[in-house]
Amino acid sequence: MSDRNLKELQLNQRGVVIWLTGLSGAGKTTISNALNKKLTEKKYFTQILDGDQLRGGINSNLGFSETDRIENIRRTAEIAKLFVNSGIITICSFISPTNKIRLQTKEIIGANDYFEIFVNAPLHVCEARDVKGMYKKARAGEIKNFTGIDSLYEPPANADLALNTEVLSVNECVEMILEKILTRISAG
Repeated sequence: MSDRNLKELQLNQRGVVIWLTGLSGAGKTTISNALNKKLTEKKYFTQILDGDQLRGGINSNLGFSETDRIENIRRTAEIAKLFVNSGIITICSFISPTNKIRLQTKEIIGANDYFEIFVNAPLHVCEARDVKGMYKKARAGEIKNFTGIDSLYEPPANADLALNTEVLSVNECVEMILEKILTRISAG
């Protein structure tokens, strides 16, 4: 039995990466936190990796150029893979703006351990939710390379699940995710 299998047996769960992608303000972090709470209530062992969290620490030396964005996501995928190999359900919430970046992530983590969720909200909805004022600054030219304004966001072509957060509540989103992943993370 592999080290990973032993750890999953101890935790009574299967490790998987749940990767949430979407524009800033789409609801990735909110859904991640709610999903984490619900999984914890169900006695699953989880870890959240969030873009703001990692950019404040291990990725603090990276900017928002295309090269830095690719490296930000590469490092994150490598960290997520370490957690998954320890049997931990890892919830990642990152803009991860291009199909190329998300494909690299899936290749690093492994297709069987990767579950991609497109947190879909139109740009105008994301701008209306902009609690940090980032869109306003980007529109004013104060922030360069801001995804959705002057930097490309490619919606995933083949996400495992798409959540329209313009119409779905956070609880509805979490229930839809649980419906899709519970069989993948349950031991047995």
